[in-house]
Amino acid sequence: MDIKKTINGNEAVLTVTGWLDTQAAPELHTELENLEDGVEKLVLDLAGLEYISSSGVREVVAAYKKMNGALVVKNTSAGIMSIFKATGIDKKIKFE
Repeated sequence: MDIKKTINGNEAVLTVTGWLDTQAAPELHTELENLEDGVEKLVLDLAGLEYISSSGVREVVAAYKKMNGALVVKNTSAGIMSIFKATGIDKKIKFE
Protein backbone atom coordinates (compact mmCIF):
# COMPACT_ATOMS: atom_id res chain seq x y z
CA MET A 1 0.00 0.00 0.00
CA ASP A 2 1.09 3.55 -0.67
CA ILE A 3 -0.35 6.72 0.87
CA LYS A 4 0.25 10.20 -0.50
CA LYS A 5 -0.83 13.15 1.64
CA THR A 6 -1.71 16.59 0.32
CA ILE A 7 -2.75 19.50 2.52
CA ASN A 8 -4.84 22.30 0.99
CA GLY A 9 -5.59 24.85 3.69
CA ASN A 10 -7.82 23.09 6.19
CA GLU A 11 -8.37 20.03 3.98
CA ALA A 12 -6.20 16.94 3.86
CA VAL A 13 -6.31 14.46 0.99
CA LEU A 14 -4.95 10.96 1.50
CA THR A 15 -4.56 9.05 -1.76
CA VAL A 16 -4.43 5.34 -0.96
CA THR A 17 -3.26 2.79 -3.53
CA GLY A 18 -2.68 -0.95 -3.44
CA TRP A 19 -4.03 -3.24 -0.73
CA LEU A 20 -5.44 -1.88 2.53
CA ASP A 21 -5.24 -5.09 4.53
CA THR A 22 -4.22 -6.20 8.02
CA GLN A 23 -0.55 -5.52 7.32
CA ALA A 24 -1.12 -2.08 5.77
CA ALA A 25 -3.88 -0.74 8.04
CA PRO A 26 -1.42 0.42 10.75
CA GLU A 27 0.22 2.73 8.19
CA LEU A 28 -3.12 4.44 7.49
CA HIS A 29 -3.77 4.58 11.24
CA THR A 30 -0.45 6.39 11.73
CA GLU A 31 -1.25 8.90 8.96
CA LEU A 32 -4.62 9.62 10.58
CA GLU A 33 -3.08 10.06 14.02
CA ASN A 34 -0.48 12.45 12.61
CA LEU A 35 -2.85 14.77 10.76
CA GLU A 36 -1.90 18.36 11.35
CA ASP A 37 -3.91 20.51 13.75
CA GLY A 38 -6.26 22.70 11.81
CA VAL A 39 -7.33 19.98 9.36
CA GLU A 40 -11.12 20.25 9.34
CA LYS A 41 -11.94 17.98 6.40
CA LEU A 42 -10.41 14.74 5.22
CA VAL A 43 -10.73 13.25 1.75
CA LEU A 44 -9.75 9.64 1.14
CA ASP A 45 -9.09 9.12 -2.57
CA LEU A 46 -9.34 5.39 -3.21
CA ALA A 47 -8.99 5.40 -7.01
CA GLY A 48 -5.96 3.13 -6.81
CA LEU A 49 -7.19 0.88 -4.03
CA GLU A 50 -7.36 -2.73 -5.24
CA TYR A 51 -8.44 -4.49 -2.03
CA ILE A 52 -9.74 -3.62 1.43
CA SER A 53 -9.98 -5.98 4.40
CA SER A 54 -11.99 -5.57 7.59
CA SER A 55 -8.92 -3.90 9.13
CA GLY A 56 -8.95 -1.35 6.33
CA VAL A 57 -12.67 -0.73 6.74
CA ARG A 58 -12.06 -0.21 10.46
CA GLU A 59 -9.49 2.50 9.67
CA VAL A 60 -11.95 4.28 7.37
CA VAL A 61 -14.49 4.27 10.21
CA ALA A 62 -11.78 5.54 12.57
CA ALA A 63 -11.10 8.40 10.13
CA TYR A 64 -14.81 9.26 10.10
CA LYS A 65 -14.86 9.37 13.91
CA LYS A 66 -11.61 11.34 14.17
CA MET A 67 -12.95 13.95 11.74
CA ASN A 68 -16.35 14.11 13.48
CA GLY A 69 -18.00 13.17 10.20
CA ALA A 70 -16.01 15.62 8.03
CA LEU A 71 -14.83 12.79 5.77
CA VAL A 72 -15.39 12.23 2.06
CA VAL A 73 -14.39 9.01 0.33
CA LYS A 74 -14.04 9.38 -3.42
CA ASN A 75 -13.14 7.37 -6.51
CA THR A 76 -14.17 4.06 -4.97
CA SER A 77 -14.27 1.11 -7.35
CA ALA A 78 -17.45 -0.96 -7.62
CA GLY A 79 -15.81 -3.88 -5.81
CA ILE A 80 -14.60 -1.78 -2.89
CA MET A 81 -17.93 0.05 -2.74
CA SER A 82 -19.77 -3.26 -2.45
CA ILE A 83 -17.83 -3.95 0.74
CA PHE A 84 -18.78 -0.57 2.19
CA LYS A 85 -22.42 -1.22 1.26
CA ALA A 86 -22.36 -4.69 2.81
CA THR A 87 -21.22 -3.18 6.11
CA GLY A 88 -23.72 -0.30 5.99
CA ILE A 89 -20.97 2.29 6.20
CA ASP A 90 -22.22 3.89 3.00
CA LYS A 91 -25.19 5.22 4.99
CA LYS A 92 -22.94 7.24 7.34
CA ILE A 93 -19.94 8.31 5.29
CA LYS A 94 -20.18 10.58 2.26
CA PHE A 95 -19.02 8.90 -0.96
CA GLU A 96 -18.34 10.77 -4.22
